[in-house]
Amino acid sequence: MPVIHAFKRVARRAGIRRSWIASARMRCERTALAALPAPGASSQGRILCYHSVGTPEWGVSDVSPGRFREQIETALEAGYRFAPARELARTGGRPNELAITFDDGLASVAANAAPLLAEYAIPWTLLIVAGWADGEQTWGDGVILRWREIERLAEAGVTIGSHSVTHPNFGRISTEAAREELFQSRATIQSRLGLSPAEFAIPMGQSRDWTPDADRAARDAGYEVVYAQSMNRRAPGTVGRTLITRFDSKQVFRAALAGAFDSWEEWV
Repeated sequence: MPVIHAFKRVARRAGIRRSWIASARMRCERTALAALPAPGASSQGRILCYHSVGTPEWGVSDVSPGRFREQIETALEAGYRFAPARELARTGGRPNELAITFDDGLASVAANAAPLLAEYAIPWTLLIVAGWADGEQTWGDGVILRWREIERLAEAGVTIGSHSVTHPNFGRISTEAAREELFQSRATIQSRLGLSPAEFAIPMGQSRDWTPDADRAARDAGYEVVYAQSMNRRAPGTVGRTLITRFDSKQVFRAALAGAFDSWEEWV
């Protein structure tokens, strides 16, 4: 521990940000895991977790439009078919089935991902932060989708789900605050869009970011599916997803589809 604390002090003095260290470590870990022999073939489908497609502010969670196209076409060329995430969550899906989900509600998803997914008739799910869609965010105009834009996506067949009201860490807030986030986000989506979302994605999505109390509150609020951000290291009762990052070259993406990161969690 003293060595770790000393390293942190040196890093701070050198102007090295924690986010830079986390980013470098994530890239190294994913590259190393992708180089290992593939795990045994899965008997089920896989739900992919994306965030933005051309929003550099989203850091490691941003995939460039060109790379996103490459990944979709790589999956199709490999013989995968795409199904709705909720269907895979309910049935498990087949080994050659994938689902696409996007957390946060970024405008770049509508601009850069939606046309490609429509081109290939791929169903997908958008999990939005209700408060951000209301304008309660600090990234400025044009970064987060507003309600009219989300409504147009829903009208085009995109499944809309919740990602909370304010994007808190559910592992650190009270049960009462968790219930407010879960009930209010669903009520807001119902009010703004006239639909009742059945899917919820945990902000941050790691095993420590969800509690049994939060899970019970999610079911009480009416959510049928709660998505995490890891396949094997996730809270009980949640549905696993495979996180895709800006570092995922074609080789790393293929490794993700083969299960290389099923026991890995994003390090922050």
